[in-house]
Amino acid sequence: MENEVYIAMGSNLGDRLSNIEGGIGEIELLLGTRMVQCSSMIETDPVGPSGQGAYLNGVVQISTSLTPNALLKELLKIETDFGRDRANEVRWGARTLDLDILVFGDQLVDQPGLTIPHPRLHIRSFVLIPLCEIAPDLKIPGHKKTPREMLEAFES
Repeated sequence: MENEVYIAMGSNLGDRLSNIEGGIGEIELLLGTRMVQCSSMIETDPVGPSGQGAYLNGVVQISTSLTPNALLKELLKIETDFGRDRANEVRWGARTLDLDILVFGDQLVDQPGLTIPHPRLHIRSFVLIPLCEIAPDLKIPGHKKTPREMLEAFES
């Protein structure tokens, strides 16, 4: 069974666009996974420690037969392949590639290391703007509002 999954992508170190495009390329190679669509990339100010460069952010929609945990494992490996060291990084600090599962079909997951839908999705414009571009009326499990409504609430 395939699930419709939305993944947030971000980078603010090195060649940001190349990092994101490379990450997308690696996601496309995952077993039982196909790319459905990709948002435009937007440049945003960093959230977290000062002194960081601007981020490029976007969202991809994939269809996958992987489980949420299997997909997470693969995304973490892709991040590592692009130079991310989660064990030694500063929380919300600069990173070469950040891949976060936002929505995984109609599933609700709450376990150590994995919460779906992403717990801060509704308060991050850098996620909501690209998500609205590709799925403005997405029904997000556990939420009463669509990405469009979340973004409108965020902007008001």
